[in-house]
Amino acid sequence: MLRKITMAIMVAAAMGSGTAAYAHAALKTATPSANGVVSRTVKEVRLSFSESVMPAFSGAKITDLKGNAVATAKPFSDPKNKKLLVVPLKAKLSPGAYQVAWYAVASDAHKMKGSYAFTVK
Repeated sequence: MLRKITMAIMVAAAMGSGTAAYAHAALKTATPSANGVVSRTVKEVRLSFSESVMPAFSGAKITDLKGNAVATAKPFSDPKNKKLLVVPLKAKLSPGAYQVAWYAVASDAHKMKGSYAFTVK
């Protein structure tokens, strides 16, 4: 009986310690960058993830300090780099601080989200 319990514990430990593909899409870099200062010529937000993302289920909401949403076009993935999500802006940004609240669904179907800020001078 003790041997069966020991084997069960060993199997459970082995299954729990595996490093199988349980990773989710994490934001690696962004343009404009987090806490960055940019000019008003920003035409898009580019989000680079650790894994391929599905643009139909991914995107970003950009707001100013007052909470007003910045108009964006449909996000798309770079055909040569499925880890890159591009969110086009429909208008130039006025000087001030902006918040980017991003969400991404990776090829493993897990949704991740986060946010960061940048400033337009």
